[in-house]
Amino acid sequence: MKKISAPKKFIGILLIPAMFSGAVLAHETGADHSHTGETAKKAEAYGVDDRAVIVRNSPDAGNLCWRTGYWTPAMAIPECEPDLAKKEEPKVAEAPAAPVVPPAPAAQERTFSADALFDFNSANLKPAGVQALNDFVNGIQGLNYDHIHVEGHADRIGSSDYNMALSQRRADSVKAHLMSKGIEANRIFADGRGESDPITGNSCTGNVKSKALIECLAPDRRVRINVKGIR
Repeated sequence: MKKISAPKKFIGILLIPAMFSGAVLAHETGADHSHTGETAKKAEAYGVDDRAVIVRNSPDAGNLCWRTGYWTPAMAIPECEPDLAKKEEPKVAEAPAAPVVPPAPAAQERTFSADALFDFNSANLKPAGVQALNDFVNGIQGLNYDHIHVEGHADRIGSSDYNMALSQRRADSVKAHLMSKGIEANRIFADGRGESDPITGNSCTGNVKSKALIECLAPDRRVRINVKGIR
């Protein structure tokens, strides 16, 4: 068995701890270097101390951060340059689009005095009545209507059957004139209402035909035209 001298054994014992210490030191040095690199990258625009804390002036001098030679306005950070640092603009929620509201139906209604359109007890349009209906047709130009409803009304003088027939003839006469102005027949509804819907109520007394009664019941003798559509 070969003997090892004491001095050599002592040197060998010393080398093992030294090698281990070197490895540890190398590892720690590498870690420190990595940490330092991250710190330098994080605050390369400002001077930092050994704790990676940004160095500042004294409070009396304004407590300002120390800038490095690499500093540019684009590198400003909020804690040092609150006025220069880029702040994320708050996102403004976009208002929802307004719902599309279809245009409301535009109703147009005219009531004509039967005395203005016709002679008494007649269903033939007078010249003044023709002009009044022409003005009405011009007024509905551009109206996208569904239909036109013509209602003829009579007063209570005479029998109810006669008045019903007279009011229907007057409604038909108005319809015929509207058709002559280019309005389709299938879009016009003519309806005679007779004396069923008086405006005067009981305000006119008497049943005997007289000039006074005829004048009093004049509002009941009328033609109502209703147009409903969308502009």
